[in-house]
Amino acid sequence: MPEYGRVNTTQFEKVKSGRGFFAALDQSGGSTPKALAEYGIERDRYSSEAEMFDLVHAMRTRVLTSPAFDDSRILAAILFEQTMERDIRGMPTARYLWDERNVVPFLKVDKGLAAEQDGVQLMKTIDTLDDLLERSQRHQIFGTKMRSVISDAHEAGISAIVDQQFDYASRILAAGLVPIIEPEVSISSPHKEQAEAMLHDAVAKHVEMLPPGATVMLKLTIPTRPGLYGDLAADPRILRVVALSGGYSRDEACTLLARDPILIASFSRALLEGLTESQTDEQFNARLDASIEQIYQASVHKQPASL
Repeated sequence: MPEYGRVNTTQFEKVKSGRGFFAALDQSGGSTPKALAEYGIERDRYSSEAEMFDLVHAMRTRVLTSPAFDDSRILAAILFEQTMERDIRGMPTARYLWDERNVVPFLKVDKGLAAEQDGVQLMKTIDTLDDLLERSQRHQIFGTKMRSVISDAHEAGISAIVDQQFDYASRILAAGLVPIIEPEVSISSPHKEQAEAMLHDAVAKHVEMLPPGATVMLKLTIPTRPGLYGDLAADPRILRVVALSGGYSRDEACTLLARDPILIASFSRALLEGLTESQTDEQFNARLDASIEQIYQASVHKQPASL
């Protein structure tokens, strides 16, 4: 039998009950050019993938070393594979996060999305998962994240997505890491609320089948009906339920998040919105601090949902 629960207990408690949110800094090869462009670095600044990743690591380093990026508001950070393998201030990134910033490190392990079928995009086969998990253990990564996308309320497609997510999650759990399961419902779905209800039920069935001692997390689109995932969040097998920003602006995402009683943020693009390479460190840190504070407030101070 796999030995579940071999995780760092201090990190476990921080993720489970800490006040704050997750910083998602896991843009991969496909989304990095857009992230760099929003940061003010256009494609003519780099001529190879290696140069591109050097530039995005410099951007992430600026974020992670900023005085605004503090553990009083940020519980965890989700890293891209290359970020895990690089250093920040002479330390491996995950070790820097935990030892210097008291922020729990996670790793994105999926390899992107397959073509749409039955209203969903499954993940491409993660053929390097065993190697990734071995390296994650060496870097003292706490957990992983995997993303797939639901475009419409198609029961067979949603069932297939959740099956795939939990199949990979079982391997991640067996390696002693906590998986974040991220079946994103597109905010432009024509039947978003219906898709979310189907997703809730499919996830609940799989949670019921988890082996004793196994714990997973969920990263979900902010639901149309606030509190939809409250019963899942209360289940002891669900460590935490976090929300993605899903293409909303930071203001929109935070307004919606503040109305949901159980979700905390795990924002990527919305976190970095407004940051540019040309800003002075003072300007950059002030803008990041304001962004972090806005997302923190929406995560921990909830507003009544409007009727």
